Amino acid sequence: MIEKVVLAFSGGLDTSYCAIYLAQGKNLDVHTAIVNTGGFSDKELNEIAQKAKNLGIKKHTTIDVTDNYYAKCVKYMIFGNVLRNNTYPLSVSSERVFQAIAVLEYAKKIGAKYVAHGSTGAGNDQVRFDLAFNILAPEITILTPIRDMNLSRDEEIEFLKKYDIKSDWKKAEYSINKGIWGTSVGGKETLSSNKTLPEKAYPSQLKKKDEKEIKIHFTNGELDGLNGKKYKNPVEVIKELEKIASPYAIGRDTHVGDTIIGIKGRVGFEAAAPMIIIKGHHLLEKHVLTKWQQYWKDQIANWYGMMLHEALYFDPVMRNMEKFLEDSQENVTGTVIVKLLPYRFELIGIESEHDLMNAKFGSYGEANRAWSGDDVKGFTKIIANQLNIYYSVNQKKNKTKK
Repeated sequence: MIEKVVLAFSGGLDTSYCAIYLAQGKNLDVHTAIVNTGGFSDKELNEIAQKAKNLGIKKHTTIDVTDNYYAKCVKYMIFGNVLRNNTYPLSVSSERVFQAIAVLEYAKKIGAKYVAHGSTGAGNDQVRFDLAFNILAPEITILTPIRDMNLSRDEEIEFLKKYDIKSDWKKAEYSINKGIWGTSVGGKETLSSNKTLPEKAYPSQLKKKDEKEIKIHFTNGELDGLNGKKYKNPVEVIKELEKIASPYAIGRDTHVGDTIIGIKGRVGFEAAAPMIIIKGHHLLEKHVLTKWQQYWKDQIANWYGMMLHEALYFDPVMRNMEKFLEDSQENVTGTVIVKLLPYRFELIGIESEHDLMNAKFGSYGEANRAWSGDDVKGFTKIIANQLNIYYSVNQKKNKTKK
């Protein structure tokens, strides 16, 4: 009996090589699967399915996990205002575990003995896929031909030619990975430390220059509307906001960070909707949360983002942090007003019934209504006690040393 293998398939050179190699070289029954996290159009998915057919793959499937990805990951990244190194919204790195889960579930469903991916040995994704596979189904063997044989692009192309697989395998000048939470862009400039991506590298080009004011609505920290219109689910809000904001070429930057495998790496990205949502949500929280809620949220969110990046999504501490983040959103309800401009956006302000800038208590720098000048004098004297004692004691010690 020919054993089955499920290949995480993108239609590019690496996964095309894997498809032929596993079928012809390893005599396996190859099932290809593309997992959509919100970045593919129907046209693109149909093109990928056609590529699988052209390779002789009879069993190709498309798996959409966008809603699940939002509910179990993106939601918490919004709650935590997660930006890796204060820059990157974990666009691609957070998707991989959900793609791995979907591939594995499909493999179990069809009774596959193997799962495969086209990762090389030089990046983070190999760890993210392998770790998920090992944790969720250690009985299923992982196959990684590109990594194991350390293949060059030319070697892969020559192999495919032997099987009469014809395609334009010319290496794209820039590598693009798109999902609902942003698009990563890699190219020759990101391999250096002193260059930035040119305008042409970004998929979304500047098309609008007029200023536009929009309103984003949150209920208990979750997106539920845009410009006064309510949506069925937050995914629809994200997609609609991306349509509105991406023509302004908003959300571009270059992330520099430490990879899982121990080297430094750079990647460009564009994430118009994610950056506006994260910054807008953060502004709303500044108004409705106490300072200690904000402080501890920052600590936990930083760890959450780091663990997610490092492929440790399955550690139970992640569920603990998610519960904290979710609990913190009880009063994060309101509207954030944002102005869109070419290449940037401005946060205008918020409207919320939970706004702690309540004028009945006072206006900063203007008027106090809930305390008197004598109250401040007494408070200041008490709060100074600790430091007065410290300096009094240590001044005496310093005199003794002299």
